[in-house]
Amino acid sequence: MSTDNQGPLWEVFIQTKPGAPFKHAGAVHAYDQEMAIENARDTYTRRHEGTSMWVVKSEDIVAVAPEEADAFFDPSDDKIYRHPTFYEIPEGVKHL
Repeated sequence: MSTDNQGPLWEVFIQTKPGAPFKHAGAVHAYDQEMAIENARDTYTRRHEGTSMWVVKSEDIVAVAPEEADAFFDPSDDKIYRHPTFYEIPEGVKHL
């Protein structure tokens, strides 16, 4: 555990407009959820860059290790229906 007094690290994800995907903006330190949201707002949306925001404790994020990626994602290769090559996108559909 760190010996600094800044509080836990929180990852910040911003949505730039409704319907758009959330993108990682950076991280902030805070002791609780309310402080994390306020710090994230003050740091990453000062110029109205977002319409929505997610703030998640860094320690709660889990990921597939790069050395395990091939084995982990391999099962999807045998299900061709999961690939979007079979679908036609209707006119007017946004953010697909």
